[in-house]
Amino acid sequence: MATSTRGRRVRRLLWVLATLGLALAMWQAAQLARDQALQGLRQDAENELRLSAESLFGHLSRHDYLPELLASREMVKRFLAAPDAQDAMPLNRLLDHFRATAGVSDIYLIDRDGDTLAASNWHRPNTFIGQNYAFRRYFQEAIAGRPGRFFGLGVQSHERGYYFSAPVWLDATDPDARADGVMVVKVLLDPVEAGWAEQDAELLVIDGDDIIFMASRPELRMKALRPISDAAREQLLQTRRYADESLDESGIAFLGDLENYGQRVGFRRGPLADTDYLGLSRPMPTFGWEMQILKSLAPVTQAQWLAALLAGGLYGVVVLAGGIGWQRLRLRREREQFAERERRTLARARDELERNVQRRTRDLVETNRRLSGEIDERRLAEERLRQTRDELIQAAKLAVLGQLAAGINHELNQPLAAIRAYAENAATFLERGRTEATRGNLAQIIELTDRMAEISAQLRQFSRKSGDRPTSVSVPACFDYALRLFQSRLRDAGVRIERDWPDDEVWVRADLVRLEQVLVNLIGNALQAMNQTPDPLLRLGIEPAGETVRIRVTDNGPGIAEQHLGRIFEPFFTTKSPGSGLGLGLSISARIIDDLGGQLAADHGPGGGARFTITLPLSPGPDASGEPRTKEHDTHA
Repeated sequence: MATSTRGRRVRRLLWVLATLGLALAMWQAAQLARDQALQGLRQDAENELRLSAESLFGHLSRHDYLPELLASREMVKRFLAAPDAQDAMPLNRLLDHFRATAGVSDIYLIDRDGDTLAASNWHRPNTFIGQNYAFRRYFQEAIAGRPGRFFGLGVQSHERGYYFSAPVWLDATDPDARADGVMVVKVLLDPVEAGWAEQDAELLVIDGDDIIFMASRPELRMKALRPISDAAREQLLQTRRYADESLDESGIAFLGDLENYGQRVGFRRGPLADTDYLGLSRPMPTFGWEMQILKSLAPVTQAQWLAALLAGGLYGVVVLAGGIGWQRLRLRREREQFAERERRTLARARDELERNVQRRTRDLVETNRRLSGEIDERRLAEERLRQTRDELIQAAKLAVLGQLAAGINHELNQPLAAIRAYAENAATFLERGRTEATRGNLAQIIELTDRMAEISAQLRQFSRKSGDRPTSVSVPACFDYALRLFQSRLRDAGVRIERDWPDDEVWVRADLVRLEQVLVNLIGNALQAMNQTPDPLLRLGIEPAGETVRIRVTDNGPGIAEQHLGRIFEPFFTTKSPGSGLGLGLSISARIIDDLGGQLAADHGPGGGARFTITLPLSPGPDASGEPRTKEHDTHA
């Protein structure tokens, strides 16, 4: 009886120790996994924060030279000297031209009283002309003779922007002279935030007043990082930096430090209220800002649970093995009480069982090792394949840009030669005192530089980013843009072009940049296919068909072999000679059209050659849907 009671106590104690050991093993594994996950998360957050801060700095600082450059132009000084006696339209058009070339939002000229005399948005309802900006800090700094910097909401447009300003001097030789005007350049911040939305993190830019000026989440913009007093709110409203924004509290709560990894951040309300974040900050002293990044701590929690479960499972296996061993020891002791014959029989059975277990264990271990090796090799091969594919796609893009740049360089040679000739003639006329002839030569030089800017704008327009969502796109305008990119090749090769589409404008539901990319690729392939054709002919067609529109590009080249029709849209498949292509253009084009809800097909042309047909949804046009016009000749930002 005493022995049975003591055995029960021992078993109870063993169960308690096993439970405590399980809890300790799971806790230690969870802590180790937490530290490793936090370290990796902090490294990722620091890299993303550094890259985002440098990207924002580069986006803003590349325009700081522009106001000083414009302030030194003779046309600006001449107009500022007597604005009432001159027509402002030439200066307005000049500012709009510089605005479109530099890719900024607005450029405007202010007199010494703070009134706007000329602006690039003279034709808009919310034009700056006639508005007084004497209260803005960028005006006050520039009129005092220093370059000005300012960020805030526009008084007219209510758009967030960064402002660069420079003084305009009519007499810069007088040491006591005062600036006679201010040239201002406004840069929008929305393009930078659009790139932030693609990151797996929340990015915030906070000014010196603890106001969230920029954020990857729209609901966090124009919010106070912490509650602000009524006096501070009134002071901000008086400066008009944030117009009439309420500047409500953002709801961000700092929940404590995560040892040496950063701060634990949460939200008291809103769509982010159910998630905790790792918060890191980086100062931007040039602008007086601080950038913060918030990375979700959900991967850390998942790593803790996974490590705890694995440790618990491993501990259970060890305990089970110990229990089995202990049970076998008990059985061995019981078997010793049997007869010699039964003991020998049981011993042989036990030895056979142990051999089988060891053999099977060895097989399982070897199989597991082999599978682990195969998994690692497969993962490495997939990573190399993705890297190689990305490098090939980038190479294909660079090759297309190189071909286009070569064509545009050819187009620029003639205007450059003409400019040199006109400049030499102007110098000769100036020496002879023929002012009118000199002025005529200078006018020709200005016209040629405008033509060169229009030619170079084609390459910049090809490299711009696509929009966020499909809009109404003019198909004839897309064809015209693609043909402008290839105009030198078309002319040199003597290619005839036939256009077959209705007189009325035809609109489709698509993305302008991506549709142009597909058309440029198809036309480029057609021109390459017709290299050896005696009389090259390029047919471009647009055919509305019910709720869809068929867009065709047809050439009279050698065509596509029957056995290749089913494979031409496969990645890396090409029939070109080595070095002439990577086999990615048609694959990327087919994927773009598929993403736009359409279809890209290839077949034989009616008179030989190859014919590619794009099918996209028909759009009623921007006037019917209320969308902005999406055509190539609209150069206004």
